[in-house]
Amino acid sequence: MKKAHIISIGNELLIGDTVNTNASWLGGLLTEQGFYVEQVSTIPDSYDLIFGNVKSSLVEAKVTIVTGGLGPTHDDITKKVMVDLFDTELIENNEVLDFIKSIFKRRGFEFSRSNAAQAWVPKNCDVLFNNKGTAPGMWFEEQGNILVVLPGVPTEMKFLMEERVIPKLHEKFPDREAWATQYFKTSGVPESTLSDHIGDLNEFENNGVGVAYLPGVSGVTIRISANGLDVKQAEGKLETLKNYLYDKVGAVIFGEGKNLTLEAVTGKLLSDNKLTIATAESCTGGLLSSKITDIPGSSVYMKGGIVAYANEIKEGFLKVSKKDLEKSGAVSKIVALQMAKGVAEAMNADIGVSATGIAGPDGGTPDKPVGTVWMGFWIKGDHFALKTVLSNDRLLNKERTVMIILETIRRRLLKLEELPYQLKPQTV
Repeated sequence: MKKAHIISIGNELLIGDTVNTNASWLGGLLTEQGFYVEQVSTIPDSYDLIFGNVKSSLVEAKVTIVTGGLGPTHDDITKKVMVDLFDTELIENNEVLDFIKSIFKRRGFEFSRSNAAQAWVPKNCDVLFNNKGTAPGMWFEEQGNILVVLPGVPTEMKFLMEERVIPKLHEKFPDREAWATQYFKTSGVPESTLSDHIGDLNEFENNGVGVAYLPGVSGVTIRISANGLDVKQAEGKLETLKNYLYDKVGAVIFGEGKNLTLEAVTGKLLSDNKLTIATAESCTGGLLSSKITDIPGSSVYMKGGIVAYANEIKEGFLKVSKKDLEKSGAVSKIVALQMAKGVAEAMNADIGVSATGIAGPDGGTPDKPVGTVWMGFWIKGDHFALKTVLSNDRLLNKERTVMIILETIRRRLLKLEELPYQLKPQTV
């Protein structure tokens, strides 16, 4: 496979002010296009380091993608490096200049000399016109190798890669190997347990198939990939492994696709079954409602939600018993159950769900440590609760609680059997 290098430029990336999402996105895109991403580098706004790294990569890799340092400020020096590296000069590109001026005019901003400087580009490059911003991309060729320099703004970089760079790479390297990748989304099972159930994959890996476990807040994604002379051959290598995965852990795979979400899958089930849902949230603070309504068309099944943080709201709107609140506390099975039923009845929904817990980082007791969460469910009269004890990370606990609720609804609607490593439902 043809090698590719990624070089990200910017002091802000090294000191933690900005997360380098560009590099991971570029790595995925280049891999999908049949390139082997051999190296990813993050370097500061230093002339010597930029010059040295780019010069080395231009020799070692067929394709080098550089992002950052093309802005109008004094620390944006990438263009200066390119001029010296290729022993050329800057020339003004009138088309880029006119476009930048039109942006400033439309927004009512004053056009300055520093902005005009962005229309000056190295004489020996192909200009990659940037419809999303003021800094154009640049395409260089050196002894059959390609160097692409792009702005670091993610929306601009992605536009230029997809609309300008990838078509040119296809034209330049028509003989590149095909690459096939599939993503399987799982929920409700940790990475270690998933790996134990899948078992040894040496047979597949020896046949040129790559397997990776990608843990995240919503669950573990299994990525399988293979290369071939064409897409059909590459995809063929994956088919046997795909069948094997479904045989071993199909019960926890909720779908396929890199960008598929659990809220989308659960939402489709609600829509397909013509069911409505209402939410009563305490410790999750409205995050569950937010996730549900992130999906276009969710108004078909989402009746509404309430953040019942204070006990008087639990009592007044959700009809939670004051006696039970005083006896068992807000973080308890009985309160979670009453919250779920109460919101379903109040909003005339088929399904009511609730979350009440100690999100952290403090507030726990020996009996109810930080991370304790009770989740209540009222699913067309099926009334039960789940208990979990998570971490002391407040935001992470909220996210994980929401994912447990969505996965529980999904499994109940599909009538999937409970697995040994899953939370056990508790009834009234």
